[in-house]
Amino acid sequence: MEVISTNIAKPSTFLWNGKEVITGIHKKPTNTPIFLGKEAVKGDEVSDRKVHGGIFKACYLFSADHYGYWQNLYPNLDWNYGMLGENLTVKGLDETNLYIGDIYKIGSALVQVTQPREPCFKFAAKFGSQDVLQQFINHGCPGTYISVLKEGHVAVGDTFELETSAENSLSIAQFFNLLFTRDKPQDLLKKVVELEALPISKRKKLGAFIKND
Repeated sequence: MEVISTNIAKPSTFLWNGKEVITGIHKKPTNTPIFLGKEAVKGDEVSDRKVHGGIFKACYLFSADHYGYWQNLYPNLDWNYGMLGENLTVKGLDETNLYIGDIYKIGSALVQVTQPREPCFKFAAKFGSQDVLQQFINHGCPGTYISVLKEGHVAVGDTFELETSAENSLSIAQFFNLLFTRDKPQDLLKKVVELEALPISKRKKLGAFIKND
């Protein structure tokens, strides 16, 4: 996996149900390395701290390999890297091979894979369509958030070096499907509640679906 774009956003606003909403989803490529902090990327707008930023969502990664899919669906948008709201656009990122808890070195930072992105109303507003929410879920390639274990700079051209493979974990693709499928496999749910790389609130929410024998 290789970083091909580093992206940050300045705060912007849009109207939603008659109210002005501030967002940091409109990310643009930078021409300098970005600094991954413990709870956010330095200089990047994080408007709603309840759903973005923090130790489990310090930085968002999306695969450059999926850009063609979205450009085909929305050809009239102004396309550039960062369009999916990601801080790092990564060539070769494959959600089926990224496991919750995996630890990677990128640039001078050390990071841990945590959880996939879940689409929200700001994502729909950016694309100008409510359909994009279900399309994002159906496509099943959500990118991933990471925790920053060691702060550091990341630049275009930096590659991911796997430091530690997570054991008895779920891939980001498996977890994303688990979030949205009605018939949630019990074996996967039992794994999820043990994954310390996930926030406890997420583990408890999914743990409620475990059936008592």
